[in-house]
Amino acid sequence: KTIKMKNSKKLIFASLVITFMTLTNANAQDGASKFGVKGGVNFSNLYTEDVDDNNVLTGFNVGFFAKLPISNNIALQPEISYTGKGAELVYNNSLVSGTAQFKLDYIEVPLLLVVNVTKNFNIHAGPYAAYMVSAKTTNKSDSGSYNFEDNIDTDDFNKFDAGLAGGVGIDLEPVSFGVRYNYGLTKIGKEDSSTSFSSPDAKNSVLSFYAAFAF
Repeated sequence: KTIKMKNSKKLIFASLVITFMTLTNANAQDGASKFGVKGGVNFSNLYTEDVDDNNVLTGFNVGFFAKLPISNNIALQPEISYTGKGAELVYNNSLVSGTAQFKLDYIEVPLLLVVNVTKNFNIHAGPYAAYMVSAKTTNKSDSGSYNFEDNIDTDDFNKFDAGLAGGVGIDLEPVSFGVRYNYGLTKIGKEDSSTSFSSPDAKNSVLSFYAAFAF
């Protein structure tokens, strides 16, 4: 069962990457497509049941996109980005106080359907798949007595992440701005891991603000 699940995750991720490359090559020939770079700031969290605004970690995202028109008001937008996720935990008790951070970095590939509601305003949504390239935990306390940096690394997390993305954008060609929310559907922790990580069932939640420039 575990082998089948891992294979299916790899297949989904590979399919999104192939789709991005295929659509980009196919539409580049008609001259109607747009390509560009984008980047911005992330406000990420880890959730188990309900997403809340606690434990937010600030990170960044940067990458490339292609906008491939389907009709006058609808386009397909594949992207590939380097994006930071994770969470920050501020603790304060009678023994120690400090800040712990779970920093998870991914290569992410969303495939979005973009609908222009007006000439300059769009809504977009679609699935995403991501592959973890690094995981780092840090702890800064007033006494230094609570430390889990050496107890957790990338081997304690699932390398594959997938979920749904949606947001709104403002197009001021060639520059655009937007806000997007990514809702993770896969658990970040491994079920068979012996790590001291306290929430293996947690999933990613990311609110992003970005700016883009199209060529």
